[in-house]
Amino acid sequence: MRPILLSGHERSLNQIRFNRDGDLLFSVAKDKIVCAWWSANGERLGTYAGHQGAIWTVDVSPNTVLLATGSADNTVRLWNIKTGECVKVYDFPTAVKRVAFSPDGSQLLAVTEKRMGFLGTIVVIDIAYGDGQLGNLEQQADEPSLRITCNESKATVAGWSYLGKYIIAAHEDGSVSQYDPKVRQHRVYVTGERFLTPDQTGEQLENVQAHEFDHQINDIQFSADRTHFITASKDKSAKLMSARNLAILKTYPADTPLNSASITPKKDYVILGGGQAAMDVTTTSARQGKFEARFYHKIFEDEIGRVRGHFGPLNTIDVHPAGTAYASGGEDGYVRIHHFDKPYFDFMYEVEREQLRK
Repeated sequence: MRPILLSGHERSLNQIRFNRDGDLLFSVAKDKIVCAWWSANGERLGTYAGHQGAIWTVDVSPNTVLLATGSADNTVRLWNIKTGECVKVYDFPTAVKRVAFSPDGSQLLAVTEKRMGFLGTIVVIDIAYGDGQLGNLEQQADEPSLRITCNESKATVAGWSYLGKYIIAAHEDGSVSQYDPKVRQHRVYVTGERFLTPDQTGEQLENVQAHEFDHQINDIQFSADRTHFITASKDKSAKLMSARNLAILKTYPADTPLNSASITPKKDYVILGGGQAAMDVTTTSARQGKFEARFYHKIFEDEIGRVRGHFGPLNTIDVHPAGTAYASGGEDGYVRIHHFDKPYFDFMYEVEREQLRK
């Protein structure tokens, strides 16, 4: 596979995201700029400028109308993808480490950092798209509709399960939690009159110690139907887990701390990326640092191949929604897009061939 090399950032990559159609790729890095690319040929469409600090996270609404970014300048910004203008800024007391749109695009969650006496939180913001006209995207809610405070261990990343039923968050201590994001109405009686007031639950339903204690989980990504998800942790492993009850379904061991993991549609594979950070390694040649994208079979848990190319740890991986390509962003400041060759789709285990014959 010949990669397409995208060089539009001056500093290391933090997150990359394909839109739902897979024709666009968005990348954010520590250099305050959001880049938009054509995924087919790697041509840069443009940039979104406005953040005052490193941008940690990016997500695209399911209808590719809005882009959300979270940054070290303590803001979440919403952008009109078409025009490039910033339509809304939300201020927080600390940096925003992860943003994620709900499956229907009606809500956005943001994970804030634990700093300077502030506890880490997960906030949910209601998103409006106007009446079908792209002109009035500015009319967004001013305040989050829900705020979940992480008292135990701060959340590092979070996302939405199937139908937006749960918020799944991964924590600094290696645990994974499931929260109820519904805002329920409860009745309050004041001098005989009945009022409905929103009851912000955000209650924690489950908490599982998925990874080794005190080994931070760096990434969480969902399958296409959002019934299961994969985590990537500093404890050198990735886990496939059920969104319904947080059961651990599969474990993929690696020999290096993992920063990102993704589930591929079309084929039953997962892709893991990581690498020893430069400051933790005495000799950082590409081979020693283990800077490769690793492919594992999702069901059999075997490693089936590696793709090298980055000369620094892989910080983020995302797979094309159609399963025809994947992209990786590294500490080296480059994004690499790989469109899969025919052998990738032809490769099968004997068991899989048997099933096809039947």
